[in-house]
Amino acid sequence: MSSNMIFRKMLLMLMSFLVVAWIIFIISQNSTKFWSDLKVPISFHHWNTSMKSSYPKTPLSPLKSPTETELRIKGIMEKLNQLIPTRPFIHVNITTSAAHRATILNPQDTYCTGDQLDILVEMRDHVGHRKEYGGDFLRARMSFSALKAGDSGKLTDFHNGTYLVSFTLFWEGQVSLSLLLIHPSEGVSALWRARNSYDRIIFKGKFVNGTTYVFRECGLTLNSNAELCKYLDTQDQEAFYCVKSQHMPYEALTHTTARNDISYLTVKEKSLFHRSSVGVEMIKHLKHINVSGNKSEKIKKKCQVGMKIPIPSGYILEGRWITTFCNQIQLNTIKINSCLKGKLLVIYLLRDSTLHQLIYYLPKVVKTLKFFDLHGTGVFKKHLLLDAEMHIQIQWEKHNHPFITLQLYSVIDENYIPQIIYWISGDKNTATVITLGQHLTLPQNIFIHQAINIQKAIERLSLRNPATKMTLKMENIREMHIDTERFGDFHGYIQYLTMKDIFNVLNVGVIDACDMTIAYGTNSIHPPRNHINLFFNYIY
Repeated sequence: MSSNMIFRKMLLMLMSFLVVAWIIFIISQNSTKFWSDLKVPISFHHWNTSMKSSYPKTPLSPLKSPTETELRIKGIMEKLNQLIPTRPFIHVNITTSAAHRATILNPQDTYCTGDQLDILVEMRDHVGHRKEYGGDFLRARMSFSALKAGDSGKLTDFHNGTYLVSFTLFWEGQVSLSLLLIHPSEGVSALWRARNSYDRIIFKGKFVNGTTYVFRECGLTLNSNAELCKYLDTQDQEAFYCVKSQHMPYEALTHTTARNDISYLTVKEKSLFHRSSVGVEMIKHLKHINVSGNKSEKIKKKCQVGMKIPIPSGYILEGRWITTFCNQIQLNTIKINSCLKGKLLVIYLLRDSTLHQLIYYLPKVVKTLKFFDLHGTGVFKKHLLLDAEMHIQIQWEKHNHPFITLQLYSVIDENYIPQIIYWISGDKNTATVITLGQHLTLPQNIFIHQAINIQKAIERLSLRNPATKMTLKMENIREMHIDTERFGDFHGYIQYLTMKDIFNVLNVGVIDACDMTIAYGTNSIHPPRNHINLFFNYIY
């Protein structure tokens, strides 16, 4: 009996084992279907703790979205790239020449003041073939030396080798016309490529510790394995780097200097910028235009900040600048002193050497202004003019890094222009003039970044105190025959267009120094101080 029971138990165990084996076999044959039919949720979480991955264990961070500033920079660069398309330079014969066909679209024996004169220009290359694309760098001007008169012309590029040159006839008498071919489109394309290839301006920083000093390589970016000192404006993300000295602390940087004598042009491209090829006159054959004074001039409002600036913004007559968009009062020394008398006036002149010259000119106009010695060093030190009795303070200060000049200049107590604007409390008796451009031949995206930061600082100041008078001095033309790749007017013109794009929404006064200096025909980095009169009209 007991043996039968044992046998039954063994048989039951054997049958159970066979059933389990059969189930395991079925599962192994169709495991996916099995788990799917059972609808059991599967997690591999605990597997990951025991399995070694061939990938780094650092968590993957999401892609960083571009900031608003980065998107604006990209948008402006795209517009400029469309304006300056790539034109490969194959041979000088296929580049734009001064030979052309010019037709006056509205010919008359005599024109009236206020009329517009339109000239259609069709470009040719050096073998006489008509150009099929635009992009040439041209400059239009009309003048009459007997009246000391001048004005800039407006250029329209149809991007097919044809241009419309428009002049507004402002004065009575004769008018002489000029159209200069500054650079052919092939040269413009080469300059634009070179401009945005400047990945290494040579900066040198002077580190001082007592009587010991050393010079170290510096720059906006440094391809170096050495330890670097990073000087960062955290608010606007403008950075400057220097190779760290072993025996000098981070704070020991006192002066910098810079040069950019590395060329990014080919030998063939450089031939386009020989002296004889720059600024060639194109319309010598056009006769003088006679103008009579029949049309009356419209009554204009007083000049004030926030006015939209047309093209042209003014003209020269009897050697004086006359605005086209507002009633500019011609201020002499007596009127300027009267304007300033009794006001608690603080004037800031910010950024480059074209405003630096004003700090020396103003004491000649306002005799009571005296320099206050801030014990700085070098040409580009901070300057301060004071008149304690009339409560006038005028200050010039340059921009911090980058500032390209062979002069060794101090960086102690130097600040970025947006920071300086941030510290201005502002009121109705505070005026600020800002300019950009000179001492800054760097990739265009860096210039755009700086301009956007300044625009934001102006907006913040306007919110704090909208009565503060802000004036923007646009870039002026400079010497025609100069190192074109580094200092030519092409760079200034592109920066001029960039400034107009960025600052056009601000409630600021604008001094269109590009338009003004073309009208005067002054090819100098430091032109006569003709724009000072318009500035005092804005604060009068």
